[in-house]
Amino acid sequence: MKIGAHVSSSKPFSESINRAKEIGCECMQIFVNPPQRWNPVPIPEEEVDKFVALNNPPAGGTDIDPIIIHGIYLLNLASSNPFFYEQSIKSLTDDMAKAAKIGAIGVNFHVGSTKGRNLSEVMKKVDEAVKRILDGSPKGPYLVLENSAGAGNIIGDTLDELGQIIKAVNSPRLKVLIDTAHAFGSGYNLRTKEGLEDFLDLFEKEIGLDRLIGLHLNDSKVALNSKRDRHADIGFGEIGKDIFAEILNHPKLNSLFAILETPQDNMSWTEQIKLLKSFRK
Repeated sequence: MKIGAHVSSSKPFSESINRAKEIGCECMQIFVNPPQRWNPVPIPEEEVDKFVALNNPPAGGTDIDPIIIHGIYLLNLASSNPFFYEQSIKSLTDDMAKAAKIGAIGVNFHVGSTKGRNLSEVMKKVDEAVKRILDGSPKGPYLVLENSAGAGNIIGDTLDELGQIIKAVNSPRLKVLIDTAHAFGSGYNLRTKEGLEDFLDLFEKEIGLDRLIGLHLNDSKVALNSKRDRHADIGFGEIGKDIFAEILNHPKLNSLFAILETPQDNMSWTEQIKLLKSFRK
């Protein structure tokens, strides 16, 4: 399993490649738009060219691969507000176009919130939005659903909800990325081998493991089934260090990529990446 982290893509954008390499990343996640703004910001063409060149040095060497883009924080594909709904579609479509330009594997995102309505009322809007994004995007990059921790009325905290979207859209370009802290917060006991196996069995049943392309490896500051999203450094949370070795070496998972989004309260990403690499057999 390749290991990396969410790396800053602040100006200059192309330097994110070197930032990733400096901390030992084999893969990485970035934003390509400001995460708390609606309007997409273009990446200068010269920065796109530099980014691609830095990640494909003529003398060879280790490329950062795959690269995945994280959607902005404001997205809600279930919104009843026409502005927010259309802007969410526009933002993800822009992310997908940029993914194609820089050679990213795809764009992962959180679906949004029901805002108190019944799930059945909003799922059609979600399905239609996902189809529009895929139809309006270049072929190649995947659109990637990320699970949530389940706070409030957030959609996608259960594998059943993610599976509903997958089945309704029925596109091979729609994939899933699992965040360990979110899964733990929503009630999946990933701190034990038995809990991990139960989770993977359920994933196969509800979604199909062929849809799973990557992981966010995060420990959790909050308890199992807390319905809260609070990341902790690896080994400094409620999930604990040992299960991450099981995840990294699991035959159903070891061909995936893993991204750290931990707070670096106790260990830097350089240290955590080194620790996770030491778990690989």
